[in-house]
Amino acid sequence: MSKNRHEGLGLTDEQVLDMFKTMLLARKIDERMWLLNRAGKIPFVISCQGQEAAQVGASFALDREQDYVAPYYRDMGVVLAFGMTAKDLMLSGFAKNEDPNSGGRQMPGHFGQKKNRILTGSSPVTTQVPHAVGVALAAKMEKKDIVSFVTLGEGSSNQGDFHEGLNFAGVHKLPVITMVENNKYAISVPIERQLACEKVSDRAQGYGMPGVTVDGNDPLAVYEAVKEARDRAVKGDGPTLIEAVSYRLTAHSSDDDDRQYRESEEVEEAKKKDSIITFASYLKEVGILTDEVEKEINGEIGNLVNEATDYAENAPYADPEDALKFVYEA
Repeated sequence: MSKNRHEGLGLTDEQVLDMFKTMLLARKIDERMWLLNRAGKIPFVISCQGQEAAQVGASFALDREQDYVAPYYRDMGVVLAFGMTAKDLMLSGFAKNEDPNSGGRQMPGHFGQKKNRILTGSSPVTTQVPHAVGVALAAKMEKKDIVSFVTLGEGSSNQGDFHEGLNFAGVHKLPVITMVENNKYAISVPIERQLACEKVSDRAQGYGMPGVTVDGNDPLAVYEAVKEARDRAVKGDGPTLIEAVSYRLTAHSSDDDDRQYRESEEVEEAKKKDSIITFASYLKEVGILTDEVEKEINGEIGNLVNEATDYAENAPYADPEDALKFVYEA
């Protein structure tokens, strides 16, 4: 990363440091969840590790007071940037009554929080794309200068919802930004077995919108791409497809054994580009972060994660009869 790139993008020192803190918080919550899962305390983890830069860089380019997000299951960095807390996410992991996403009914990673305009996700992948397009249609009809932002994995870009959503958005020039977080694997299927074209962004041409591929390990590159897409959208120039290329540093989920389909050397090589390390290096180069400040931030985040874990572990479960809430007979 070249010197003071963030200033050229209109970002202050405080903003980029906040980006780093949000990325690091996502990583530390995720790491704690894996430990809790292996200890038998929470049932399931689906990880954001390796994708924090794309998630947080994109979120900071949006209007986090007005825009809507339709995140996919790995998007811990997005929902933290939009106002969810470590406590919220731990309550979800432990499936407790206070879980803001579903009251403990849904698997972790199925985000939803009305007050922060986080659209509720469902288990079938890619259903969030037409939902985000619907929000963008409403924004256009109501003449609001807002956008909807939707994310998905590259494997999901092969689903029908992706085609239908982007086609509709392109035809009607809707203010929606679709960001594909290309982490190279759709569970066990590598990227070269998923696409006949070279890039996911190549598909944008068929929908009549710009397609951009960026380094998903560089939060500033993702910020720039999403900011340009948002500016286009609010001017009435329609949607954009962005592909942020990174790498999934963990197994697909806590129920997956990735040793069955990729070599450990490949993962170790990818760790050299880990955005937590490379972005910290950039911040040190430009004099925003020091080893001392980094240690302090790690301590603060560690305390936050410990408090969230303790609170969620000791919080009450929902009453059994609550399972009957919001269930209707046809």
